[in-house]
Amino acid sequence: MCNLYSVTTNIQAIRDLVKGFRVNEAAIGNFPPQTAIFPDYLAPIVRNFEGERELTRVRWGMPTSSFVQFKAAKARAEKLQKKEGRVLSEEEFKTLLEMEPDRGVTNVRNVDSKHWQRWLAPQFRCVVPFTSFSEFNKDAGGDIWFAFDDSRPLAFFAGIWAPQWTSVRKVKEGMVTTDLFAFLTTEPNAEVGAIHEKAMPVILTDPDDIETWMTAPWEDARRLQRPLPDGVLQIVAKGVKEDGAQ
Repeated sequence: MCNLYSVTTNIQAIRDLVKGFRVNEAAIGNFPPQTAIFPDYLAPIVRNFEGERELTRVRWGMPTSSFVQFKAAKARAEKLQKKEGRVLSEEEFKTLLEMEPDRGVTNVRNVDSKHWQRWLAPQFRCVVPFTSFSEFNKDAGGDIWFAFDDSRPLAFFAGIWAPQWTSVRKVKEGMVTTDLFAFLTTEPNAEVGAIHEKAMPVILTDPDDIETWMTAPWEDARRLQRPLPDGVLQIVAKGVKEDGAQ
């Protein structure tokens, strides 16, 4: 499960791989390198947006399923009821459910789930630029960073995004409405599997594959949910929370 990555590139490098997009200048600014992107951070994506293609920054972590949120709220309600010695009213539980914190889902694997199917059409697809990503393995040294080589060339995760989702991301922040994104995972190749045997991000390196992901019907786009061939990734750093190599 990839919950940490970096992107240290420039807009022109993204243009070289992704066909025509406009830059949301207010969101992107001068596009500084991000050597450690964690869940719930704002991170760059190229998305299909209002009939155009846009490079912008979006919050990392898609909505959690309503079933999971309901279970969490129910458990919280049971604790409150036990503490207060009374049953919560329907209205009280509704408020509790609305305010249940949702930290977000960073990686999407089961695209057959009804929860994800609403965001699989082209208008909700995006690509997420990265130059390295980390999988955690305590025995192997902590955070293990993967890239194509020591120069950290640009590639993209295949992602989806949700517009203007209202939820409580952090208790101290309260209810917010914001765009969200996550990227797909698949079974790992040999290099990643040696560190994290369950999954690796879906990575796109070819401009044609990127275009397919951004535009094709789902039955064609879903074929890209596959691991990279063995031997194309290598470990470029170990045991650090940021990968700052340029």
